Amino acid sequence: MDLDLGAVRTFLAVVDDAHFTDAAARVGMSQQAVSKRIARLESDLGVSLLIRSRAGVRPTKDGEAFLPHARALISLADQAAAMLRTRRRPLRVDILGRDSASTDMVRAFYETADVDVEIVVSRGVGSRESVLTDGSVDAAFGRTTGSLPPGIERVPACLEPISILVGRRHRLARRRRVPMAELSGLTAWMPGNAGDSEWAEYYRFLSAEFGVRIDSSGPFFGRDHIMEKIAASPDLITFGNKRQYPVSPGVAEIAVTDPTPVYPWSLMWHEANRHPSLPPLIAHVKDHYRPPATRSQWLPAADHPFFPAF
Repeated sequence: MDLDLGAVRTFLAVVDDAHFTDAAARVGMSQQAVSKRIARLESDLGVSLLIRSRAGVRPTKDGEAFLPHARALISLADQAAAMLRTRRRPLRVDILGRDSASTDMVRAFYETADVDVEIVVSRGVGSRESVLTDGSVDAAFGRTTGSLPPGIERVPACLEPISILVGRRHRLARRRRVPMAELSGLTAWMPGNAGDSEWAEYYRFLSAEFGVRIDSSGPFFGRDHIMEKIAASPDLITFGNKRQYPVSPGVAEIAVTDPTPVYPWSLMWHEANRHPSLPPLIAHVKDHYRPPATRSQWLPAADHPFFPAF
């Protein structure tokens, strides 16, 4: 005997709604069609599944016995369909921002693996954990500290060196590199540092440890505006590099040393995600992660447990 899954799904709708009318609306059929499906299912099984009364509909003893198996059948069918849909669509990866090291990691993976990739740029808007759990994205890059919600996994992905940008009239403008100690007392103007963002927390740690003031005041009018203000100031600096900001002849990029601050990127995903291209991405990130070779890099203490060798 082959069970009609459509009839089984209709049976569950009737049991859950306790009325044929409500169940018909849920499955998008007429009440008469729902009744016919239930009658056919009962005929196939050779038992009566439902008791009809003025108060509504409830399962018979046989219906109660069949109910958990019916739910399991529909759950398996839905999982199988979802798996096939997943196999046909691109791997969705949240890179946080197109001007970050995560873009390079995904591009390198795409160029070496025979997979389709869809880039998502969230810029930290919304909960990364929730979109990984509901499957809106398959994997996400970003900075995380502390424990993650159940089911979310992570591996270290990259430690991205951070430079400073200064105007040509700044006293450091002719330097190719500068020790972190010399930045103490300076003001880094970073209006894009939202107070609750993962990168804003990173720079709060940096400020507390090295005495660099982070000024996030003023509306964020775009990176061109930041470069204009940095170029015109003999005192302000900002953290970043010319990949992240538009090239300006009035701005110089200077490497920071002793130690070099690095931004910690992790790759995250949900353990229940079954996209066939997710395991190769995880393997690629693991293979290409390089821990610090020396103690010349700086990372907030909160990040150390997730990046071995610090």
